[in-house]
Amino acid sequence: MKKPEQSSSGQTRRDFIKNAAIASSFFIVPRHVLGGVGYTAPSDQLNLAAIGAGGKGRSDILNASVNGRERVVALCDVDFSGSAKDSVKSFPNAKLYADYRKMLEEQKDIDAVTISTPDHVHGPAAKFCMERGKHVYVQKPMTHNIREARLLTQMARDQKVVTQMGNQGASNPLMDMIRGWMDADKIGKVSKVQIWTNRPVWPQGGPFPKADAGSKPSELEWDLWLGPAPEIPFTPNLHPFNWRGWWDYGTGALGDVGCHLMDIPFRMLGLNYPTDAECSVGSVFSQMWTADYNPEGCPASSFITLHYGPTAKNPVPLEMTWMDGGIRPSHPDIIPPDHDLGGANSANGVMMIGEKGIITHNINDSSPLMPKLYLYDGTQEFGPDRIEGTEPEYGHQRKWVDACKAGFGSAEHKALTSSFDYAGPMTETVLMGNLAIRSYMLKRQNAQGRDEFFGRRKLLWDGENMRITNLEEANQFVGRTYRKGFEV
Repeated sequence: MKKPEQSSSGQTRRDFIKNAAIASSFFIVPRHVLGGVGYTAPSDQLNLAAIGAGGKGRSDILNASVNGRERVVALCDVDFSGSAKDSVKSFPNAKLYADYRKMLEEQKDIDAVTISTPDHVHGPAAKFCMERGKHVYVQKPMTHNIREARLLTQMARDQKVVTQMGNQGASNPLMDMIRGWMDADKIGKVSKVQIWTNRPVWPQGGPFPKADAGSKPSELEWDLWLGPAPEIPFTPNLHPFNWRGWWDYGTGALGDVGCHLMDIPFRMLGLNYPTDAECSVGSVFSQMWTADYNPEGCPASSFITLHYGPTAKNPVPLEMTWMDGGIRPSHPDIIPPDHDLGGANSANGVMMIGEKGIITHNINDSSPLMPKLYLYDGTQEFGPDRIEGTEPEYGHQRKWVDACKAGFGSAEHKALTSSFDYAGPMTETVLMGNLAIRSYMLKRQNAQGRDEFFGRRKLLWDGENMRITNLEEANQFVGRTYRKGFEV
């Protein structure tokens, strides 16, 4: 943020006004009266920019601007002919860019940046911003791979910038209801967590789409959209949405909703790095592809198991299972058979299963959280389906902006629910599932010359050193290879 104006004596304008008020008997008219209700002086405004201005990027920069309280000075997008054009209408004075690197180099007055791009650009863009001292708000998942999450978490501390990941449900007030149940030891020690989702809701598991360079929209900067990924001709059905199912760009169902669904158990149970990961995937059959799934992309469905050691909040070992592609757990006897598990129609949800009962809730974003408590003594307690009168996305972006203005290490910064200090390790857990999925298709020839899937095993994880200790080949998926100019 811009420094307060200073006089030749080094005294700030605010200090001058304050001292003048003390030294005289004149009544100082409050600035908000002079400027009207809600007035914010230009010197107190944050200069914001957006990397990714369409789709989710539009709501992120809108919410961060707090109804015009803050100043949006720049918008960056690879295609302003799509939904990003609505952001241009909302912020007509913002300068437009296709390349975030050029934007940051040219506009030195930018204080903070929202990053709402496909997953593969999160890490490179956030690193570029933080290296220049910019505060960052990064959509979920925080990064495309585990190595990036670890590096950016440390970089935020080193650069002393304020960060927030875009899992907005972390700011949902109903989190306090679940926290109250846990703090009161309602369900006792938790030994099992089950998480499930109806994702993917995009094409996934089949052949990679065919390139068609001649069909590229004239407004789309394809090379910049590819960013750190390998250079390929324009390929329809990747931009603007179906990239999620391909490893070069997306992180599948886990990346889409894992940072929402895993958030509450990770937060409430005080989890850190898992000790191991294991998975299985659904098979696909088509004339183009006859195998478990196309290893270039995510499977149509998966089942993942992670284990954690005891923590200060949960002093017993924990097994966490993740199911996607419409697979969900069996209905516990303690929950009436006509009650949904998690959210509506049991499509998405979490169950924390303790020795005294179960807490279940829905996907933890802008949809209803719907916390429910079932105890073996017959007690049942339900939260409301939704909360009326809350800020957009529970003030998740506004709280980040307030923390940026208060500064690194401030009370506002420490109160953020998804700063990188928390979001980094939690994102690593989400991406650990993807590491297991990608390792699942690793092949080698056995002594008889036949292919065998030697990656289909429990992977032992050394979290501190970011290494699989019992399958060296799996460590290639801890990070990635970057195109020049987009390295992390």
